[in-house]
Amino acid sequence: MQAYYGVFCPSRDAIVAGIKNRPAGAEILVARTEKVVGFAAFSAIYPGPGLQPGFFLKELYVANSERGKQVGEALMARLAAIAVERGLSRVDWTASRTNENLHRFYGRLGGEQKDDRIFYRLEGEKLQALAARG
Repeated sequence: MQAYYGVFCPSRDAIVAGIKNRPAGAEILVARTEKVVGFAAFSAIYPGPGLQPGFFLKELYVANSERGKQVGEALMARLAAIAVERGLSRVDWTASRTNENLHRFYGRLGGEQKDDRIFYRLEGEKLQALAARG
């Protein structure tokens, strides 16, 4: 996944440690054959519309070699099933504004773009600066 996004990839040991020490409530669905071919990382969130709980899908990734083989659809279908089983009312996620293939994929699943929200991120020095005020 890191190579796909063109960003730094930590060592295997660091990746394993990160998975083992992920925050409480963070869950990962894995699609695999003889190797991992995709995953969905998500967490429960509250509140949402009507003060109902839901899931936030942080990352959906499918290996290039497995795209077009319904791996992403299967992961999303399982995530939806887990949400329904747990009595959650929705699944929210973000997507790159410029990835038209991704927009088509989510549209085929029934996902609706919500134009009433803008995604923000606080990180690095700005995160540290705000934390120092607390």
